[in-house]
Amino acid sequence: MRYVIAALLGAIVVFLWGFVAHMLLPIGEMGMRKPVNEDVVLQSVSAGLPQQGIYLLPHIDPEKMGDEAAKKAWSDKMAQTQFTFVAVGPKIANPADMSGNLVKQFIGSYLAALIVALMLAATNWSFGQRVLGSLGFGVFGWLTNIVPLWNWYRFPDDFNIGNLIEQGVGWLLAGLVIAWWLGRRR
Repeated sequence: MRYVIAALLGAIVVFLWGFVAHMLLPIGEMGMRKPVNEDVVLQSVSAGLPQQGIYLLPHIDPEKMGDEAAKKAWSDKMAQTQFTFVAVGPKIANPADMSGNLVKQFIGSYLAALIVALMLAATNWSFGQRVLGSLGFGVFGWLTNIVPLWNWYRFPDDFNIGNLIEQGVGWLLAGLVIAWWLGRRR
């Protein structure tokens, strides 16, 4: 029960920090830009990217990576245009209703905080070491999930730095409450 409550407290802190980072501070929006002509882009997406999925442009069929001519044509195109990573999702009937998204986000935060609480409870670390351990989990998540997007899919530097700040501060704050709860006398 100790871990469940520690995780719940940590999840609340991470969830609230996410609100602050995205709604009150510019951290959660770092790297996001407004298109010059949104309607043209949306029409192009509807016409050229008809299915939900991830699109990398310029595109090369993985089966043609062995074909030197196809690979050269793709390489030349890559050198002449901007690399584009596009995530196409479903139409959203009621974009103002974020209740389902918020529930999923909180569940994800809770499960992550539960892992952190269980791991930190298994140590003989001091309060400060547990807080730093929680920060380490946040940085670990950033290194394994966001750095590959930065490296392979060329996500913008400010997006990646903003995500590091969001994850680092969030899990540092969560670590404070998790370490405090775990360190209380039973």
